[in-house]
Amino acid sequence: MRVRKRTGAEEMLAENPQYVVSEPEIFKGKWAERFGNDHPIHIEIGMGKGQFITGMAKAHPEINYIGIDMQVSVVSFALDKVLEQELPNVQLLHVDGSALTNYFAKGEVDQIYLNFSDPWPKTRHEKRRLTSKEFLAVDEVILKPNGEIHFKTDNRGLFEYSLASFSQYGMILKKVWLDLHASTYEGNVMTEYEQKFSAKGQPIYRVEAYFKTKEEK
Repeated sequence: MRVRKRTGAEEMLAENPQYVVSEPEIFKGKWAERFGNDHPIHIEIGMGKGQFITGMAKAHPEINYIGIDMQVSVVSFALDKVLEQELPNVQLLHVDGSALTNYFAKGEVDQIYLNFSDPWPKTRHEKRRLTSKEFLAVDEVILKPNGEIHFKTDNRGLFEYSLASFSQYGMILKKVWLDLHASTYEGNVMTEYEQKFSAKGQPIYRVEAYFKTKEEK
């Protein structure tokens, strides 16, 4: 999600260290200490302006959420929502989603959300897709055994690619939705993009998948 550069965004992040982790590598393997509890950890890679992760955090106070994005302005908009709602179970990282093993220990994360990721449609950019085998290899390390990836998009091409990528990597497709908003699925928290696309009548695709354990391989 590309947003216009926001004046003062970097200063805003620096002024709120209770929510924005400036040196996340310090907490690798120690996120329970950062949150002050041992609740499950769910992360969103590419969090947009934070509507999804703050909505999930509000609905599930028993889960710790970490929002990740490379764009400082995006993180600042997410911070707006965290501050407004005073959510103690949210932390924000301004880092590259491809380097997650620098910030999370093996098996430290319970669930990963990928919402309306950049499709990178050109073949030469395949490695940049968050559902490519390169990213999945990183996800597999930080997720607990049977930890899940939940992926949503309006882009059919990316969705088809992702289903194939998950399967070829050896993941189990737990559930698949070809039109999420026309289904009986309950508890859906929409992103900003999701609201925009669904209002136009576009179907929203969703999949829940997990990596096989050693016993299942």
